[in-house]
Amino acid sequence: MILVSAASAWEITTKVRIGKLPGAVAVAADVAGCLASQQFESLDITVLHAQRAGRLPGVHRDPFDRMLIAQAQIEDLPFVSNDPVFDSYSVTRIW
Repeated sequence: MILVSAASAWEITTKVRIGKLPGAVAVAADVAGCLASQQFESLDITVLHAQRAGRLPGVHRDPFDRMLIAQAQIEDLPFVSNDPVFDSYSVTRIW
């Protein structure tokens, strides 16, 4: 099972709206449909995720990334990213 965070949907649609991700217009228009077509499942944001994201230490300030880190920690899930900044948050990073 592959989970995609609601935070990723938020980030994709935000970046499309502000012009930073023009190649993802179709995805932003129907994130749920794109997930379903790939047989991915959504990972909703809970109050516990939000609390953890707000309390995370460190200088990484991106709210989307902080939410993804919190979800990976709480749900004990590996995280797919090529950004080494996540390594300092005790999550298993793939890629």
